[in-house]
Amino acid sequence: MNKKSTNTVWHNATVTRERREKLNGHKSAILWFTGLSGSGKSTLAHSVEEKLHQMNCKTFVFDGDNVRQGLCGDLGFNDDDRKENLRRIGEMTKLFLEAGTISLTAFISPFKEDRQKIRSMVPHGDFIEVYCRCPISKCEERDVKGLYKKARAGEIPHFTGISSPYEEPQNPELVVDTDGSVSLDETVGKVLDALREKGVLA
Repeated sequence: MNKKSTNTVWHNATVTRERREKLNGHKSAILWFTGLSGSGKSTLAHSVEEKLHQMNCKTFVFDGDNVRQGLCGDLGFNDDDRKENLRRIGEMTKLFLEAGTISLTAFISPFKEDRQKIRSMVPHGDFIEVYCRCPISKCEERDVKGLYKKARAGEIPHFTGISSPYEEPQNPELVVDTDGSVSLDETVGKVLDALREKGVLA
């Protein structure tokens, strides 16, 4: 499904990414939060966005559940559909880079190959992988949606961590422990520090 339209030519706008970044007062970037279901990806992504918004940054969170309400509503959860889901999000976040926006994504994105493909789509340094590290036992303990229980009962096929693998990031830009051993505020601070180190924030 990764095809390019024929008879089309990319149009280079006069309003460039650099001009948008200058107007915004910060660089654009992709913050890619990955981890098991229940690891706290969405909570962390939205908390980071709240802090960035208070700092007058231009942001947008691509949340896994929200995206599947529309843009990826036609996809299931088998391996091929998961790959296509992430491909679409990768293309969207690439456009948001050009818009001068800090994109935050909250997707399990279980396969290294898929995450690497998205990283390779954008200039070096623009993709910041944040691994939300949390033991599956803690994720199951939270299980606010009851998904692990259903997966254990065989009611949900291809469920990451149960019937489908999760491949941990080997060299993410940031690893945060989201098992409750570190406060949410402290974890948000670590993400903001990483953005400063990368030159996204002044």
